[in-house]
Amino acid sequence: MDDLDRREWLLTNGLGSFASGTVCDAHTRTYHGWLIAALEPPGQRTLLLSRIDASLEIRGQVFDLGTNFWTSGAIAPMGYRFLQSFQVDPVPTWTWNWNHWRLRRRLIMPYGLIPAQQTGELPQFHHSVLVDYRYEGIEPAILNLRPLIGDRIFHYQQHADPDLEFVQLMESQCILLQAKSPAWVGTSWQLSWSQGRYQPDGMWYWGYRYPEETDRGLSDREDLYTPGVLTTTLNPGDTVTLEARVRNGEGLSLMMLDAQTLDRAIAEEQQRLRRIFGGVGSREWGVGEQESEGRSQESEVRSQESGDAESNSQDLTSFVSAPLPTPLPFRLLKSGDRFIVHRASIDGPTVIAGYPWFNDWGRDTLIALPGLALVSKRYDLAKGLLKTFGQYCQQGLIPNAFPDAGTQPFYNSIDAALWWIETLGLYLEATGDWAFLVEQYPIVGRIYKGLMAGTWYNIRVDAFDGLVTWDAPNVALTWMDAVVKQEPVTPRRGKAVEINALWYSALCWAEKWAFQLQQHSEMDSVALVNQARRYSSQIQQVKRSLQKFWNPAQSYLYDTIAPDDYPDSSIRPNAVIALSLHHCGFSEQVGQRVLQIARDRLLTPYGLRSLDPADPQYVGKYVGGIWQRDRAYHQGSVWSWLVGPFIRSWQRFYPDQPVPFDWQPLIEHFEQQACFDSMSEIFDGDPPHLPRGAIAQAWSVAEMIRYWGMGSEG
Repeated sequence: MDDLDRREWLLTNGLGSFASGTVCDAHTRTYHGWLIAALEPPGQRTLLLSRIDASLEIRGQVFDLGTNFWTSGAIAPMGYRFLQSFQVDPVPTWTWNWNHWRLRRRLIMPYGLIPAQQTGELPQFHHSVLVDYRYEGIEPAILNLRPLIGDRIFHYQQHADPDLEFVQLMESQCILLQAKSPAWVGTSWQLSWSQGRYQPDGMWYWGYRYPEETDRGLSDREDLYTPGVLTTTLNPGDTVTLEARVRNGEGLSLMMLDAQTLDRAIAEEQQRLRRIFGGVGSREWGVGEQESEGRSQESEVRSQESGDAESNSQDLTSFVSAPLPTPLPFRLLKSGDRFIVHRASIDGPTVIAGYPWFNDWGRDTLIALPGLALVSKRYDLAKGLLKTFGQYCQQGLIPNAFPDAGTQPFYNSIDAALWWIETLGLYLEATGDWAFLVEQYPIVGRIYKGLMAGTWYNIRVDAFDGLVTWDAPNVALTWMDAVVKQEPVTPRRGKAVEINALWYSALCWAEKWAFQLQQHSEMDSVALVNQARRYSSQIQQVKRSLQKFWNPAQSYLYDTIAPDDYPDSSIRPNAVIALSLHHCGFSEQVGQRVLQIARDRLLTPYGLRSLDPADPQYVGKYVGGIWQRDRAYHQGSVWSWLVGPFIRSWQRFYPDQPVPFDWQPLIEHFEQQACFDSMSEIFDGDPPHLPRGAIAQAWSVAEMIRYWGMGSEG
């Protein structure tokens, strides 16, 4: 098993639906599947089509091309032996070959949102995946395709049950599928094809095993149902195309499938990307261009399991010409776009924090927004995201998460509101959109009043020193939010350093806007003058109080000052965040000394550790069951999104010195490790810093984009 290439690929559709799997084609996670549909975008993600196992028959000899792990410990079939290569650009593409035949498979997940302005009514949602198989050889072959299906929430496995039935209705070149049991009716969806003969033979396959879940200490066994098998005879050069699609209450709706269907879908997606990224320069970002020389990415990955297959296929080298690789900057933009989704419950844009298991979170969205929307000049998207979260401000807080329709947002974050102000400021600096400031300025006032008067979780401004504090049991309200058995691992109650740095920056923004609005709006100028004076007075108070965080014994900033005024001297990256904001309340001397310590103790090739390795609470590896992993989450694990704050801080306090960080390891990780063209959530604190957690994390990708555009965006 260790020899199998378990690196992962990811496709998304702008609604929260996704497809994911591995290079070796074996599913290793509960979250792997070809159609995981967000039935209430971006929520209610449901696995419908797990995969399609293929076998090729030539002159009576059958080649099973699938690869599966089983609870018995077996790996069967062993299709990886015939796997010659894998490409991720422009779409995931596998090539199997042996002697005088070769089979190529491609997958794409079409963009699923049709906005209301295009429909003239409500937005429309489409969840589908397209797959095609092209055969080359010296004689005809029979291709057998067996879909393996389910109907389950994507966090949990499916198990065979006498009461669980999959109903199928056969139509011409299509089957309609729906799960049902005595107490439940599942999702209606369809599988259609361009050619072939379908034979129903419904049966269960028991005992699939997902080794990544084994390693994570979670349930790792699943049963999948197969409704039948599609058989088609392919002559050399023939292609068969299939589509799996969720039915949206309409009657039978068939796409005309042919050999060029995927090529058209690829072209449509490339057009969409060029359209949304048209505002960035093609020279800097490679929008609409391909590299003419060299390769920034080895777009074709030779299989580690191909054996002698390559040496037996010299006569088929013209089967497929690998496209020139897409330039790295544009792949970064494309990667960032994966996280942008439409939330049906609020009819607005939001950001998936990470794939495969995270939902959309307020804090993550706002931290990622500059990279995902400002650097790429997607200003309408940035405005939409700010409006989405701003309109739900209550008691001075911005939601940290939106549930599905019918329930209230969650406000379990002390910093989302402050990040909202910080990001609004960056948006206004980039656009000069004073009309939007006029519209949003009342929300700034509501946040200010909420914090000054006190709000949920006993969040309030301390009247004595003007700093923001909080004190509530059994919750974690900062970004270090892991909770084990109702006990926060890093509680950070009281006055957290980055929270109060955000508060200082928010007051500076508010003062600036109060002055600007006197010139750019018809608002009451007297009230604005008074507000500016009040903000100015508090800015001075908070700046003086921020110096309480200085710890001369360690030449670093205290991480928190507890409600009883006891300071926490843990060396964490939150001090670096505090130095990186648009307005900084710390002196050059303090900033330089903090960054020296952060460089020496926290910085790694993949980001900043969440805790100094010399700390007794440090955990260097993110392994084990859920409780063990949660205890390591913010106690040493490396977070790559923190590279952004470190670089911005370094350039502020050491403007004449090169940044002591080499991006190459993270670029290599983005291109060739874990999940192709994305960045992992975290890495082990200890070398070799193996990637862990979610395979694709929004704010990590966003900070890399932000760095790439730093020359013009800052």
